[in-house]
Parts: sequence; structure tokens; C-alpha cells
Amino acid sequence: LSTVEDFLVHDVHKLVASAEQLSNSDGLKQGINQLLSIVETCHQPWMNGLVLLEDREQNKHCLSTGCKSLDVLLQGGLREGHVTELVGPSSSGKTQVCFQVASNVAMKLGGVVYLDSGNSFSPTRIKQIVTRISGSAENQVNGILQQALRNIECHAVFDIYALLNVLHQLQLNLESQAGYKVRLIIIDSISSLIAPILGGNNAQGHALMVSVGYLLKKLADRQNIAVVVSNLIFYSCW
Repeated sequence: LSTVEDFLVHDVHKLVASAEQLSNSDGLKQGINQLLSIVETCHQPWMNGLVLLEDREQNKHCLSTGCKSLDVLLQGGLREGHVTELVGPSSSGKTQVCFQVASNVAMKLGGVVYLDSGNSFSPTRIKQIVTRISGSAENQVNGILQQALRNIECHAVFDIYALLNVLHQLQLNLESQAGYKVRLIIIDSISSLIAPILGGNNAQGHALMVSVGYLLKKLADRQNIAVVVSNLIFYSCW
């Protein structure tokens, strides 16, 4: 083997057998062991249906949106481990649903990451919603509101690369910080980030779109997070 490519495209088990027959292949054996170690670390174990059912019942819960009719429509609320896409024309209320969901989860459950592509996040609107759904006495609302706003981590993302950077950093924080917990990720809206990269036969644009979809589904499933994406047009990468 003369190149890294040669090493990667060969069958690992055949390489092991070949290495055993060579007396001066200590370097090859060490490389194979390192490769197998990396593969075993990255590879997710296969799970049968019973394990998946237990994971769903124990870890994948429904998060209430704070709106009874919407919860009924969603058969209980937003599912952890899943990506929910809100699709509709401009001014149809998608952002208001995002505010409603963010307010309820931040007030009652914990961390929300709100990715804002249109500079439309409104703390004032969050305040109005929290005040309305809290059901607390007037002297208690201020404390509830402050806690809810602290639980919403808002990032402005104006292109697909900024979105990917934030998602990768979020993944790193979730994996490395024991006390860092996120219950909900909201992207409002994905349309302005996706549309500029999809013109014509833009293979790179489609690849970036698929990468975003993969990363969102990975975060949702492995971290038990509910993900909400608002969009003008339905995309199949989620």
C-alpha cells in the first residue's frame, strides 16, 4: 500500500490477514488497529425493535406547544427525536407558532435554541405570550418571564454556512458540557437560507441542504431534542 487512499479502499479484514503473513508489517498492523478503534467508536450499535420502543417510551416524549388545538393536531405535541416542519405562505402565522412553542417550552421545560434567519425574533412578543399562558398572579409573572427569556438562546443566522456553524457548535456543547441541556431547536425560517443555494443544477447546494437535514435529525435523535423548522416550501431532506 503506497497511499492513504489505497489503505482506505481495501477490505480491513483482508488487510489484517495480509499483515499477519508479513514479518515487517508492524506499522500496517498499528494503522489497522487505529482504524478499527475509530470505526468502533463512531459506529452506532444496531438496535432491535424492542430497544427502539423502550428508547421511545423512556426518552422520546411529546412537548406541549401551549396550544391545546395544536397539540391535538400533532397528536400530543412536538415529538423529541423528530423534526417537525411548518409549511405555509408568507404571513400565514408560522413565526407566531414558533414564538408560542418557544415561550411554552422555555417557561415550563428548559432550554430552547432559536435560530433566526430573518431578524424577526421579538422578546416583546415572547413577553406577551408568557404573560398570557403563565396563569400566575401579576407579581409572579416577572420572575417567570425572566426565567423563560434566559432559557431561550437566540442566534442570528443569515446564510447556510452560519447555520451549519451554529449547529456544529451546538452539537459540540451538548456532547462536552454535562450541564448543557436543550429541549427544543427552532429554525425560523429555513427558506431564505436554502433558496440561494438551490438555483439550477447546483449539486453543492443540494449537498449543503442534505447536510443540514442530516445534522438536525442527528441532534434530534441522539440528544432527545424536538426540532421545529418553518418553511415557505416543503423540502424532503428532513
